[in-house]
Amino acid sequence: MANYVNGNSLRQGYVIKYNNQLYRVMTAEHRTPGNKRAFLQAKLRSLRDGTQTEVKFRADEEIERAVLEQEEMEYLYNDASGHCFMNCSTFEQVFLEEDVIHGVKEYLLPNTKVRVEFCDGKAIGVEPPETVELKVIDTDPPMKGATASGSGKPATLETGLVVSVPQFIEVGHLVRVSTTSGLYLERVKS
Repeated sequence: MANYVNGNSLRQGYVIKYNNQLYRVMTAEHRTPGNKRAFLQAKLRSLRDGTQTEVKFRADEEIERAVLEQEEMEYLYNDASGHCFMNCSTFEQVFLEEDVIHGVKEYLLPNTKVRVEFCDGKAIGVEPPETVELKVIDTDPPMKGATASGSGKPATLETGLVVSVPQFIEVGHLVRVSTTSGLYLERVKS
């Protein structure tokens, strides 16, 4: 059973079928140029190879939205077979390839709970929690006299993610990072 939406209803985050391929909608902007018909300008990323394309959809155009199943899973480890996830309800383990977790692996530590999206029984994406807590493994020492509102400095976190942190953050501190923006939010008190 196909699920269709019109061009006006397309939203960021949707997975659609376009030209017989699955794409995730990265951005969706409604445009009304002068006295012409309104349309939706969408930036799409292919779930097969990660390429991006921009497409204009008419407001009345029918677009097939992919039907996705979501499973709560727990990230376990990474080895030569891939990234291992365990289904939290069935305890079944699956290995996901690098392209499925692209853009998310920098937030994954063992035992992190995520939502894995499946389409036709195949994993197509991973949705991490809103925020994660990661340990700082490398950063410059605090500058003397620097205020909390001053400029930031780069910090490498335990997953390899590099974020800008305030001057008072030191190696060994635990910080909270947003997975949607990739930005430092706060220091976690231990």
